[in-house]
Amino acid sequence: MAEQVTINTGHEGSISDQVKAYFSRLKAGDMGALPAIAAVVALMALFANLSPYFLTEINIANLFVQSAVLMVTAMALVFVILLAEIDLSAGVTAATAMALFVKLSNSGTPWPLALLIGFAVGFVTGWVLGIFVAKIGVPSFVISLAFFLGFPGVMLIILGAGGILRVEVDAVKAIMNSNLPVWAGWVVLAVVVLVAFLLSVWDRVRRLKEGLPVRSWAFIIAKVSAYLVFGGIAVYFLNLPRSLVAANPIQGVPIVVPMVIVLMFIGSFVLSRTTFGRYIYAVGGNPEAARRAGINVAQIRIWAFIICSTLATMGGLMHISRIGAVEAAAGRTIVLSAVAAAVVGGVSLFGGRGKLYNAAIGAVVISIIDNGLGLLGFPAGVSFIVTGSVLALAATIDALARKRAPGGTRV
Repeated sequence: MAEQVTINTGHEGSISDQVKAYFSRLKAGDMGALPAIAAVVALMALFANLSPYFLTEINIANLFVQSAVLMVTAMALVFVILLAEIDLSAGVTAATAMALFVKLSNSGTPWPLALLIGFAVGFVTGWVLGIFVAKIGVPSFVISLAFFLGFPGVMLIILGAGGILRVEVDAVKAIMNSNLPVWAGWVVLAVVVLVAFLLSVWDRVRRLKEGLPVRSWAFIIAKVSAYLVFGGIAVYFLNLPRSLVAANPIQGVPIVVPMVIVLMFIGSFVLSRTTFGRYIYAVGGNPEAARRAGINVAQIRIWAFIICSTLATMGGLMHISRIGAVEAAAGRTIVLSAVAAAVVGGVSLFGGRGKLYNAAIGAVVISIIDNGLGLLGFPAGVSFIVTGSVLALAATIDALARKRAPGGTRV
């Protein structure tokens, strides 16, 4: 269910109340993103000691860019995983949408219109999936697997005999390959900190009007200060010169970073601060109880699949921007890694528990594993084995946590 602000019978929860509430949730089995955060810290410390190149400016920037596609796809899947559903076709849906976009834009269609058509493919695909799941009753695993198997054929028809098309739109290629000016990175940080502060104040005022417990000002200031400190460190490193060729200096925050932040903010706002978001958690936690409470469960499921496919299409856009082309094999493996990222980050496959930032942190864990092992010269097979092991561990932790939670494991 949605995150509780505090466990406190008073009007305002102090920082000590928040700490006590947090440890109470831990004892109850709700560990959230703690295991994933611990994994990030441990992996960064490990690879920093094993490889002198891991914490270099160029590798840190590459890590941000490398994780962007996986992060966005994982965030997209959160919307259906929260309902205890799955969308195996999210990756190939995004790839097919981008294949159509590239085909149209390369054939003379204005690229903004072609891009809009591509996103329409994602939207309609999500709607169809939602109809099959919510109205007809086909298991999401089965119908999304059908799309997973069918869409590569559609891509082959779109791409033609060569099976690949180059991206000719400079604005699209810049998403993953260009950087903001140095000053713009600090502006982005200032906006993020300001928005975080204003949202916290808005939440406080809104809850006070409704007579609900609120977080203390000290807690709000501490949270915003943490954003400022860690964000400032990230911007500082990304603004350092990182070019291997002195004649072609590269520095600045990659353009994709603020894009991911905006997507995460919008998605988190929808899940945490709207009626629709509360309904998603309610349906994922107990669909029958949600139905009896008057929630249109079918409609919630349909919109969750629509959001998933549409947001995954944004991940597809980032993918073709990074490699500069769309190929027939695109999208076939990203969805499995995205599910792994969501689960590793703390999103429950049983539904009803998880946040977008959980998926983002999980994506960082998997990206660090790929990046670090690559720097150490290990073959790709080792990365797959380690990632699979981490996923198995995360799923086990989730299952054990649910057994410790009040009410035990849901049947």
